[in-house]
Amino acid sequence: MASFFSDFGLMWYLKELNKKEFMKFKEVLRQEIAESGLQHIPWNEVKKASREHLANLLVKHYEQKAWDVTFRIFQNINRKDLSERAAEEMAGHSKMYQAYLKNMLSHVWSRKFKIAIECFGNEDLTQDNCSRLWNLFVPKANEKPHTVLLIGMSGVGKTVFLAQLMRAWSEGLMFQNEFSYVFYLCCHEIKQLKTASLADLLSREWPRPSAPIAEIVSQPAKLLFIIDSLEGLNCDWSEPESELCDNWMQKCPVSILLSSLLRRKLLPESSLLITATPEAFEKLGDRIEYTVKNFVTGFNENSRRSCFQRVFQDEDTAQEVFTLVRENEQLYNICHVPSLCWMVATCLNDEVKRGGHLSAVCRCTTSVFAAYVLNLFIPQSAHYPSKKSQALLRGLCSVAAEGMWTDNFAFNQKDLEKNGVFHSDISTLLNMKILLKSRDSKNLYTFFHPSIQEFCAALFYLVNSHVDHPSKDVLCVETLLFTFLKKVRVQWIFLGCFIFGLLHKSEQAKLEAFFGYQLSQEVKQTLCQSLEKISADEELRKQIDDMKLFYCLFELEDDGFVTQVMTFLPQIKFVAKEYSDLIVAAYCLKNCSTLQKLSISTQDILQEEKDPSYLKKLLLRWQDLCSVLGSSQQIQVLQVKDTYLNELAFLELHNHLRNPSCAPRKFLVNNVSFLCNNQLFFELLTQNHNLHHLDLSLTSLSRSDVKLLCEVLNQKGCHIEELLLSGCQLSHDDCIIFASILISSKKLRHLNVSYNNLDKGMYLLSKALCHPDCVLKDLVLASCSLSKQCWNYLSDVLKRNKTLSHLDISSNDLQDEGLKVLCQALSLPDSALKSLFLRRCLITSSGCQYLAEVLSSNQNLISLQVSNNKLEDAGVKLLCEAIKEPNCRLENLGLEACELTGACCEDLVSALSQNETLWAINLLKNALDLRGLAMLFEALNVHGCSPNVLGLQITIPDKETQELLIAEKKKNPYLAILSRV
Repeated sequence: MASFFSDFGLMWYLKELNKKEFMKFKEVLRQEIAESGLQHIPWNEVKKASREHLANLLVKHYEQKAWDVTFRIFQNINRKDLSERAAEEMAGHSKMYQAYLKNMLSHVWSRKFKIAIECFGNEDLTQDNCSRLWNLFVPKANEKPHTVLLIGMSGVGKTVFLAQLMRAWSEGLMFQNEFSYVFYLCCHEIKQLKTASLADLLSREWPRPSAPIAEIVSQPAKLLFIIDSLEGLNCDWSEPESELCDNWMQKCPVSILLSSLLRRKLLPESSLLITATPEAFEKLGDRIEYTVKNFVTGFNENSRRSCFQRVFQDEDTAQEVFTLVRENEQLYNICHVPSLCWMVATCLNDEVKRGGHLSAVCRCTTSVFAAYVLNLFIPQSAHYPSKKSQALLRGLCSVAAEGMWTDNFAFNQKDLEKNGVFHSDISTLLNMKILLKSRDSKNLYTFFHPSIQEFCAALFYLVNSHVDHPSKDVLCVETLLFTFLKKVRVQWIFLGCFIFGLLHKSEQAKLEAFFGYQLSQEVKQTLCQSLEKISADEELRKQIDDMKLFYCLFELEDDGFVTQVMTFLPQIKFVAKEYSDLIVAAYCLKNCSTLQKLSISTQDILQEEKDPSYLKKLLLRWQDLCSVLGSSQQIQVLQVKDTYLNELAFLELHNHLRNPSCAPRKFLVNNVSFLCNNQLFFELLTQNHNLHHLDLSLTSLSRSDVKLLCEVLNQKGCHIEELLLSGCQLSHDDCIIFASILISSKKLRHLNVSYNNLDKGMYLLSKALCHPDCVLKDLVLASCSLSKQCWNYLSDVLKRNKTLSHLDISSNDLQDEGLKVLCQALSLPDSALKSLFLRRCLITSSGCQYLAEVLSSNQNLISLQVSNNKLEDAGVKLLCEAIKEPNCRLENLGLEACELTGACCEDLVSALSQNETLWAINLLKNALDLRGLAMLFEALNVHGCSPNVLGLQITIPDKETQELLIAEKKKNPYLAILSRV
């Protein structure tokens, strides 16, 4: 079936034009090309073209946009009838697809979107959901094409919501004018294809052997792509733009194809509706621009209670058991996922029937999963499983472990048999409902919920060894732990926690009773040793998510083990996003007596707008967390960041910070909002005589706050030497107060007021800096909106101030003219400045002559950072000539992103060979070629030049250059090639 929008289709409609209309069509096309910025088609070709040849030209140059162009021209030449007739033809395909989709959703796809439990709720689109969907796609003025993100835990109901949307569209209830086609792309399913084109994916969804792809994509603004389960591809979506695909016919890896859609390289005018887990969304970062973000929250409290009532049938028993679950925040939380709520209720109902102890089962999340899974393999009338059941669970755990390591959540019969689960076992597992037939294929099987697969994978490590696994993809428990804690795999939500939870004595007893032998304690010892390694490896420590570790330790609930592990971690940094995070963090921190650095973020969970009873619970846990400040007497660095504190929460923090044993040397309060008497906060600063470093960056300060702060700084007992107020919404009026501090304070050595609009206040600040009583050493004025007159003020400071050694005026409109003014002061023989930062200051190669004068005459200047300026090779040549002068004592030179080429390397080599002090150069983000780099390295090796820190991109695409960098790094043990400086 030929595509309606092929060149043949266009030719057919062009033949409907008479000779005069056809010539007019060509003239209007010529105007369109000139006025609309269309890709150029030579006029001679258009003028001579037959109808068939012109159709070919349009498709060749404009591909899917060919018909949009034709449509507009038909309108322009008063042949609207042709446009309408074509639209009707196009609508015919759309209506056929709509009817097909309706049928699929009603019958064939009923299994695809079937919920495994009856208590999920209504599968029809409710009025609330209908309104919600409309709001997601409501067009806004000047807005880009829609990219809507739906975020929620696996199994929370995102896919059902999508099915409701597609069903509503297919039945003509929604989006009839907005979308001609709605395509569903499941990442778990697409992943199996390895490579594909967009045309391939759309053809898979088409009801006939050949899909009119060109027609479908000819109006991309009328397309909605639903991309389900983004985490299924486990990609970071960070491919270089050059690797992305803009051709819907081009085959490429499916990860590249999806990335091209998501990052608007392919069909950028289309709309996207994407679902992802919170972990996958977090990994996305800012790589994908979205217009709307919504969270699918699953069951509320009433829905959870109703689910328990359906399972238990007896209302009193249901309420009693639900109350028990409600008291365990972690367990209650997972019940927002409908299938897990059903699982918890079913598990506890089974325990009631078996006469078990519900409180023991509800100890933690792991204990519920353990009870549920193990009971599935023990007949109701028996106390122990059969040997066959034991072997079957072992095989299932082997399947699960391999799946976790290979990112596979759907298994065929071969996958199962390789791990000891045979064809005759499958019906047993399906009857247990621990396995389900995949909604994507009848020949594939999935676990009832991904978390069940995670539990079985964790259990594998308790009853088997990874070395005995038939797949080499399954790695050791230490690698698993580090992978989990680093959050490398977005689909590992509970895996690490389950391993720790299964090491609890009560779970060990369950497992020993089930398998009939005593389990080895080797795994626990291995985990302890692995966690000890974290403290010894600084790079590994930076990658560890402390909240993930806290949850692992909380599941184990072994105070002795937790205390031992926490001694390995003198530095803790965590973000608490919900009530349960506070519980878990407080439990772990109370077992930590060697804490030296602590960073806390609670985001908005302590806001005033909470239910009073819930807020009361939150405050109790916040109190537990704050009590750590008094008990951990070794804390030297304390940070509270990205936090909103209501008055009661602040008072709780305030009371613990007043504890004499809480006396950090550094106190950072960044991006914090608190509703309280701010005077209480500033009083705290006077009580801590150990405080030397105060950082209030990104925390908004009013005029009265600035006055209170300066009163603190003026007190005799104040020892604050470093004050950071970056992005605090300071005004030029505040400079009056700071000016007085600069003169009166004998302690303040470092002041950072970057990212505040201080232009009109610079006169007063400069006047204070010139005062003989000013002892300030470091001043940071980056991005302070400084204007032309400020450079004269600062020039006076550089001439008269003999204590100021570091000045940072990056990201200000300095330009060459302002630089000239500053350099006149810096060229004086008694200039005291040692470090000058001028990043992003609009300096050109012409300005380098002024810097060169400074370098050749000023023996005090040892660090110069001029990155992100258009210096080019000519400017660097001037700097290099100055560096060769005997008076130059420069040690550190920053030239990142200065539009340099390999041609500058000869000048750099010459300078390095004659200068004995320069030890660090940053050349990142410059187009240095292989020849230039080879010359640079040869000089470093042959002449014994001094630099031992070189900023060069070691991951550049050019393979030959990359190999050179790696080889040089190995060859010269004293040379550090850094990809970031």
